[in-house]
Amino acid sequence: MNDYRTEAPPVLRDFLAYHETIKAHSRRTVDEYFLDLRNFFRYMKQTRDPSLRDRRLDEISILDVDLDFVKFVTLTDIYGYMTYLSRDRILHQNSSTSDYGLNSASRARKIATLRSFYNYLTNKVHLITENPVKDIDSPKTRKSLPKYLTLDESIRLLESVDGKNRERDYCILTLFLNCGLRISELVGLNLNDIQDEALRVLGKGNKVRIVYLNEACKDALRRYLAVRRPVSGRDSGALLLSEQNKRISRSGVHALVKKHLGQAGLDASEYSSHKLRHTAATLMLQNGVDVKAVQEVLGHEHLNTTEIYTHIDNEALRVAARANPLSQVKAPKKPLDS
Repeated sequence: MNDYRTEAPPVLRDFLAYHETIKAHSRRTVDEYFLDLRNFFRYMKQTRDPSLRDRRLDEISILDVDLDFVKFVTLTDIYGYMTYLSRDRILHQNSSTSDYGLNSASRARKIATLRSFYNYLTNKVHLITENPVKDIDSPKTRKSLPKYLTLDESIRLLESVDGKNRERDYCILTLFLNCGLRISELVGLNLNDIQDEALRVLGKGNKVRIVYLNEACKDALRRYLAVRRPVSGRDSGALLLSEQNKRISRSGVHALVKKHLGQAGLDASEYSSHKLRHTAATLMLQNGVDVKAVQEVLGHEHLNTTEIYTHIDNEALRVAARANPLSQVKAPKKPLDS
């Protein structure tokens, strides 16, 4: 268990506490920031201290990293670290058959963490004057379109739900497919978040949004609540419960989604709970919902995050292609040689 409060030096701890308490980032996000920064400063210590060259990175403490150490990081150091991540970083630390080198998306995330850290030091608390990450570009990442279920596959998935917890599982799948919730939002739902015909959703950055419920969602919730067991204790207000009468976990939701995908004859390795969120967004856009409205439903901060779904299966573009007067013109057949 990594805890920055005891494992990070003050200069990092203040930055991480700022993001957790002032910026209201989730504990998961802050933990990822810590792991990224810890890895970077382990690398920096190893490159600066010849006595550490033969040590594994995960054996190097960063508790002695102070402001002077941080201040003298250069752009050359950052490029060296990026090269290390690209070529030498072990993908799976505890595997004897692990490959090496992180992909561009992982490297881009680590650059984003460093940029945020140095922006904090230069622009927020004014502890340093030079920002070594200021002019560095993020690695180019390949933009792939999100995978999603078709309407028929979505119906097949819902129709396949059976078993001991069928009302709960059906409700979970219905909320994913109709409301486009993130898994963290789903597991965090409480009974008092159901407000007549709407759902109060706590999203990223502790931002609350209201998602309106259609008839399918209201019916699924009604059927689940009719069989939901009353529980006491800290999870008494949780909407979705595990078999142990606790708030359902992320891993529990992942497992039941995979199980029902398999039961529906769909490739469980290709899809996940997050792909059901993609499905909700895609189906809404394919059926005429305005992209701005979809942005509000999904809780996207930026419209361009939502707009990627408009490129997945745009029937209007296919109609335009077929409407071109040249669409039926084919190359003439050459006469057969005599």
